[in-house]
Amino acid sequence: MTNLDQADLIFVMERAHRAKLQRRFKPHLKGKRVICLDIPDDYDFMQPELVALLERKVARFLLPLREKVPPVGGG
Repeated sequence: MTNLDQADLIFVMERAHRAKLQRRFKPHLKGKRVICLDIPDDYDFMQPELVALLERKVARFLLPLREKVPPVGGG
């Protein structure tokens, strides 16, 4: 079992990343949505510009999902 088995939505930065993921883990990707963010892999780990770019690009995919999930607790 991999972390991919638990995912519904998978983000990659570049098309090359998506291709590599599909080559290595194709059986684990069945029924999954793999989204390429088209962000060049030229940034340092946790570089502020990269974090801001990821937040902006990923938000449009996650916000619609958030609206479908009921609040936790609710009391």
